[in-house]
Amino acid sequence: MTLNPSTSRHPYPSPAPSPSNETDVTMTAANPISVLASSRAVLDGKLTAATVVISQATGKITSIFHSVLPASDFSPGTSYVDHSPHLLLPGLVDAHVHLNEPGRTEWEGFWTGTRAAAFGGVTTVIDMPLNAIPPTTTVAGLNEKVQAAQGKCWVDVGFYGGVVPGNSTELMPLVQAGVRGFKGFLIDSGVPEFPAVSSTDIALAMAALADEPTTLMFHAETIPPIADSVGDDVQHSLPPLAPAGPLDEYATFLASRPSSFETYAIAEILSLAHIAPNLPLHIVHLSAIEAIPLLREAIAQGIKITAETCFHYLSLAAESVRKGDTRHKCCPPIRSKSNQDGLWEELMQDDSCIKTIVSDHSPCTPNLKLLPANITNTDISVPDGQEEGKGDFFSAWGGVSSVGLGLSILWTEGQRRGISIEDVVKWCCRSTAEQVGLENEKGALAVGFDGDVAVFDDEGCFEVGEEAMLFRNKCSPYQGMILQGVVKETWVRGQRVWDREGRKFGKEGPIGKLLLERRR
Repeated sequence: MTLNPSTSRHPYPSPAPSPSNETDVTMTAANPISVLASSRAVLDGKLTAATVVISQATGKITSIFHSVLPASDFSPGTSYVDHSPHLLLPGLVDAHVHLNEPGRTEWEGFWTGTRAAAFGGVTTVIDMPLNAIPPTTTVAGLNEKVQAAQGKCWVDVGFYGGVVPGNSTELMPLVQAGVRGFKGFLIDSGVPEFPAVSSTDIALAMAALADEPTTLMFHAETIPPIADSVGDDVQHSLPPLAPAGPLDEYATFLASRPSSFETYAIAEILSLAHIAPNLPLHIVHLSAIEAIPLLREAIAQGIKITAETCFHYLSLAAESVRKGDTRHKCCPPIRSKSNQDGLWEELMQDDSCIKTIVSDHSPCTPNLKLLPANITNTDISVPDGQEEGKGDFFSAWGGVSSVGLGLSILWTEGQRRGISIEDVVKWCCRSTAEQVGLENEKGALAVGFDGDVAVFDDEGCFEVGEEAMLFRNKCSPYQGMILQGVVKETWVRGQRVWDREGRKFGKEGPIGKLLLERRR
């Protein structure tokens, strides 16, 4: 039998073709391998049969064959599984996760957050610079976070730096220390240690990072000159003086944060882009479709800007939020069903300005959600002296918990939208890896890449109960939903870290690596 190893379009050498597979893939004591095969895998953006060979010594993919090779083609004792008919996907890269450790580990932590990620086929997460204490706005803050993460990560973890007033001189040291990008808020973040930036602060950050291999990202909300809102706090705010309705009605909250919050902020960012024309800019968690024409026009003018959206904006709609169900509160807000349709329409364009889909997993302890008693979440304890929550969308903490559920959320919603599994890989693997400078090692099943694999049953279904919410606090708007698409196994650099069949994590323990090499 003649074997044809996968060729690659990537800037690294591929092994020369050999007349037989024994030359390339025979396991030896010095070079143990793991072999994963399936009649369906996504390679080079296409669905095909595949056999993927991963070196256990390096964690890298050493060979790929566009067919299912039998176990007999490999040495006795080789770790081999034919997962047909389940899909072999590149491990997902979730480029927007709040792990909150150190400082707010009761909200989330490296151990629980990365286990939840592994449950859902996510093999790399990039941790946001807030809501840990201290935030990642200095090298000292990064070092504290790195120290806290040691020995706790079940998947690979990278870090963003933060842009806050007065830290422009800290940005280059953070680049050198290996952060994957930077994020700033144009509106109050909700935590005092991470204040919002002004136009002056943005200009200073752009100048400092102008020629660096990094990405400058923004939470793009700000209060327009005329608005029906009081204060600009992302998490807690006073209601309008003349609210549109009761404070426990989602429509009241949504009316107080219209799409103009996003468009006004994006316009401000674009007005400063000339300061650093070579610096990639990025809008995190885009919600409002009214911003799409602004971004498209900017791209047509040569401005290097992209956007991401989130699983919750693509699957949840304002019309379906029950009274007081603050599990849905986030900023920017979940908008109307027609807005959701518009996000999907843009995503499906070949030249879409929305390049990536992420979780923006932003958890808190359940009591901070101020849920009323009628909302399903039985394990909420109310601290002494605190009145039981009444579903006030303005006072509740804003953030949706979903890390590790995103692949199934997207696949479930996508079934009626006509998406393909190749689309999912593009949005959640390939493009997210590129966003954070990992496009030569993550986000694809390719020779020379890390052996990060998600084994996905695209027909299986499960209910989102506590056993599916492996993040620390079991408080999510997806609770009780039936999702299609089950991750059977998750592999990180050739090691199996999650096995759903046995409901167990890898015996080697948390093998996740901290991604601290400087971006190139």
